[in-house]
Amino acid sequence: MTTRVLVLNGPNLGRLGSREPDVYGDTSYAGLVERCGKVGASLDLEVEVRQTDDEAELVHWLHTAADDATPVVLNPAAFTHYSYALRDACAQLRAPLIEVHISNPAAREEFRHTSVVAGVATGTIAGFGLASYDLALRAVATLVA
Repeated sequence: MTTRVLVLNGPNLGRLGSREPDVYGDTSYAGLVERCGKVGASLDLEVEVRQTDDEAELVHWLHTAADDATPVVLNPAAFTHYSYALRDACAQLRAPLIEVHISNPAAREEFRHTSVVAGVATGTIAGFGLASYDLALRAVATLVA
C-alpha cells in the first residue's frame, strides 16, 4: 500500500536556484519537486510537495495532515526560529514529522541555531543540501513500514 506524504516548504523556498546559490544550491524549486517525487516513488510513497510564504497557509496544511494522520516532511525555513503557531500545529500531528533543512542552521548565524519545531518533530535532518529531503523521505518510509 502506498503511503501519502506531504513535503511542506516555508518562505523563500520557492526561489531555490536563484536565492543564495552558495547556501542553497542551484537546483530550482521545480527540480526539488521532481526529485522528491522520484525518491518517493522509489520508496512506495505518494509525495505531494507544496511551498508557501504564508504562515497561516502552512498552519492550515499541518492541521489537515493532523486530521488525516498524514506523515510530513517540513522545511519551515525562517518560521523555524520563531513561529510558535507552526510549532503548535506540528504538535498535533499523529504521524511522523521530519524537520528538514538544506543548510545546517547550527553552522550559520546565531539566530538560526534555535528551532521551535525540533522539540515536536520525530527527527531533524539538516546540512546535506537537497539530499536532506531524500534522507527525510527514507526516514518516513522506515517509520511507516
